[in-house]
Parts: sequence; structure tokens; C-alpha cells
Amino acid sequence: MYVFLDEDSEQINVSAEVLGEKKWFLEDDLECKILFLDGNPVEVTLPTFIERKVEWCDAGAKGNTAAGKVMKNARVAGGYEIKVPIFVNEGDWIRIDTRSGEYADRVMGRR
Repeated sequence: MYVFLDEDSEQINVSAEVLGEKKWFLEDDLECKILFLDGNPVEVTLPTFIERKVEWCDAGAKGNTAAGKVMKNARVAGGYEIKVPIFVNEGDWIRIDTRSGEYADRVMGRR
């Protein structure tokens, strides 16, 4: 069960089933929208993009970039695992699209 607070600081309990994979993108003070049906939460909408720090990633390996982006495995703060471009390093901040769970871009100037 996940607990959200509305603008009146009233608790709203949302099941893990309703939240699904979006659980990986939650953080304190993240503004979300909750859709109710007959008084029960049925969907949670997060901001389209969130930023997370890369805690671990595979070492970069040279590859054939002619066919498209060369991607590698990474894990961000909170434990979510994602594919990132080869130029992303541990300690970098990245932007993730919460609709797809995919890498969007690297956040520059943040450490």
C-alpha cells in the first residue's frame, strides 16, 4: 500500500496493483494526480519526466553506432533499472519518461 496526501493533508491509500511500475518513480513531495471511481483510486498520473541520479552502470564498450544508439544497462536512485546511452556515467543525472519508463536525456550541470 502506498500513501499519498491531498491538498488538505488527508491520506489517500493506493494499492501496489493500481500503482504498478510507476512505484519506481515516486519520491517525497512529487505532485501526482489520482483518478477515483466510486470513491476508490483507480489510476495515478505522475509528472511526464522525472530526474534521477545514476548509481551504477555497465562500463561503456565501443560498438557499431551506424545502426542507432548504443545502449547499456544502468540503475538509478530508488533501484529502477534502465537502458541508457553509452556516454552516460555513474553519478550523472538523467531524465526518465514516466509514461514509458525509458531514458529521455541527460541532465547537464547537476551533480
